[in-house]
Amino acid sequence: MGAGHDHGHTHGAGGTAAAAHRGTLRVALAITLTVMVVEIIGGVLADSLALVADAAHMATDALGLGMALLAIHFANRPPSRNRTFGYARAEILAAFANCLLLLGVGGYVLYEAVQRFLSPAGTHGGLMIVFGLIGLVANSVSLTLLMRGQKESLNVRGAFLEVAADALGSLAVMISAAVILLTGWQAADPIASLAIGLLIVPRTVKLLRETLDVLLEAAPKNVDMADVRAHILALDGVEDVHDLHAWTITSGLPVLSAHVVVSSEVLSAIGHEKLLHELQGCLGHHFDVEHCTFQLEPSGHAEHEARLCH
Repeated sequence: MGAGHDHGHTHGAGGTAAAAHRGTLRVALAITLTVMVVEIIGGVLADSLALVADAAHMATDALGLGMALLAIHFANRPPSRNRTFGYARAEILAAFANCLLLLGVGGYVLYEAVQRFLSPAGTHGGLMIVFGLIGLVANSVSLTLLMRGQKESLNVRGAFLEVAADALGSLAVMISAAVILLTGWQAADPIASLAIGLLIVPRTVKLLRETLDVLLEAAPKNVDMADVRAHILALDGVEDVHDLHAWTITSGLPVLSAHVVVSSEVLSAIGHEKLLHELQGCLGHHFDVEHCTFQLEPSGHAEHEARLCH
């Protein structure tokens, strides 16, 4: 039989990539809830659909941030006998749920904007500017806090994109308020709402595609599988490689497994351990995939396995 080897590494004291940013997520959640309440009040007082739409988006963001924090809690629970990777995938499931929520909110905002075109309302531009400015400042603070984490975690990136859409929504509110104040053109309010909805959807679709790639166990986007195969085959003594798989458990945790066919002469000369270290060093150095499992096989072993399966 071939020799198996697993080489893993940890990802910081908190476990997953998102865990290091738990504190910033909590601050962002508090800011989001505060702004949501302020914008609901402002939307009612100013009779502004754009403010109400932004507040509705804030409510969804607050739920998304709460889910992100809950996912981090579960993702960092230790592995068990039946869940050998623990709950690390919970982070990706939360990002997926956030995408569905964002798509729902985007659709709702677009629908309500069309309704407001059909039934115009008298919107108070002055109040819109005040509440829009409050939202813009608060969201800018949250964006600054989440900037670094969104590069490391899909879960945090989902929260970052939600807050970014909120900041742009607040800017759209202020612009539409200025138009109403200067010209009296009430259609600026639903137009701003349409802009908010159109800002939400494309970014959400991109994040949804990334989360689906993880859930469907696609190869990490920074790992070229043909290149990986070529690097493995370039090692002395390696004759072939099969059952080569790479996937992502959660953000910052790519894994790889492969069956590597090695000539008996080389295997006897340098030993299993040295060859495994060379394989691990190759993958870790060139592709930033350090959690690898290799099975070393002598020539003809794959045919033997095939006969046993049949």
